[in-house]
Amino acid sequence: MVFNFDAADPLAVITAPPPNETPGERAAREEREAEAQRISDQIDEELRAERATVRKQEEMVKILLLGQSESGNDVPPPDFLIQFARDQWARERASWRAAIQLNAVHSVNAIVDAIERSIASADPQSSFTSRHQVLLFRLSPLRRVEEDLKHMLGTRDSPDARAPPSSLSTRRPSREFFVCSWEWRAFLQGSSRDGHHHSHAQATRDTVNLDNITEVIAQCADDIQELWEDELVQRMVQRREIALEDSATFFLDATSRITSRGYHPTDDDILRIRLRTLGVQEHELTIDDEGKTQTWKIYDVGGSRTQASRRAWVPYFEQVNAIIFLAPISCFDERLTEDPRVNRLEDSFILWKAICSSQLLTSTTLVIFLNKKDLLDKKIAAGIQVKTYLPSYGDKPNETNSVVKYLATKFKETAVNHSPKPRTCHVYATSVVDKRATAQTLVSVRIGIMKEHLKKAILL
Repeated sequence: MVFNFDAADPLAVITAPPPNETPGERAAREEREAEAQRISDQIDEELRAERATVRKQEEMVKILLLGQSESGNDVPPPDFLIQFARDQWARERASWRAAIQLNAVHSVNAIVDAIERSIASADPQSSFTSRHQVLLFRLSPLRRVEEDLKHMLGTRDSPDARAPPSSLSTRRPSREFFVCSWEWRAFLQGSSRDGHHHSHAQATRDTVNLDNITEVIAQCADDIQELWEDELVQRMVQRREIALEDSATFFLDATSRITSRGYHPTDDDILRIRLRTLGVQEHELTIDDEGKTQTWKIYDVGGSRTQASRRAWVPYFEQVNAIIFLAPISCFDERLTEDPRVNRLEDSFILWKAICSSQLLTSTTLVIFLNKKDLLDKKIAAGIQVKTYLPSYGDKPNETNSVVKYLATKFKETAVNHSPKPRTCHVYATSVVDKRATAQTLVSVRIGIMKEHLKKAILL
């Protein structure tokens, strides 16, 4: 058999079939060549997929939420979902009912605890009557309801629960607990990332029925209302003798609505929730940017002050476009649960300085939310003097706007003085009760982040 090929073409020489090739050898050769081509095509496909992934990662906007423990969720992720991903938010909204019920029931049980302590102490100043004792008895099923809701949401006893009480503020939640981030996300999404998480989440649903919980709460609605409207209870709340979360008043004032059998959470309800989470929550949002969809990933890390917890943040610093730092400005008169020796506002400044100084974040856009402005308003209206707890404030007016301006200046100065190189820093005062202002703030943040993201993309 004669094979014709161009001897001047080295490739033709190499790829030409061998002389005197038998049919069997030819079949084997063609099979080897086909397998080699298949492997080559597979490698090409993997390279294309890898390049596509790299491009997607480069186009993706990564945002890291940082703040101390209990810095509050007056802002994203819920607000980002409400503002920019309504469809995604609509799918999750109903799942927040259990968290709202837990907030409300936890507050009722905190009031019951305070009354029981007062009665047990035989304080001659105590005016609680047999009617109050009847109310406590009728509300006792809420103990089990709280435990069932905690199990459903994947809570654990707080490692800080044994911390001694603060001398600066008595407003610490009773029987503190935290929610494990991965179990909370699994509950919200109705599924989870792996079999272990799924089996745990499914087990809690099998043993705890939310409809049954709702029924028990509904049956206690009138008693909850009577307890909350009681004159003695209101006086204890005003004197801060009852350990209630910041949002407790909102939920208890809405008792008749939240305890109804057909209750559906509103956006305002969800934004008021206080759930202390430990671990990193990852939120992926698909945002429509002038007709072009873009993926935003928001990493919400736990705010514990322990070195181990804060070291866990480091892997998330890589290729982050922006950091949103949550600084609760109403906490000037409070101390950390984790370390009662440390003022909470002081801890925010310490953490902010560390973030600004990080070499890993030199090109990251910095955004500060001075949140809980509404609670700062209430404290100042109650006559609490900021300079008592913040001596550097001096004789400036004891007014909300003045305090906000002072703190904004201090945070900006820290960013300027401790950043390895100049970079963008935006400061916003936020309040959960002002939805319009929050929406405008988020739009401004989004525009600012997108401008910085586009600028870096052009430079690359």
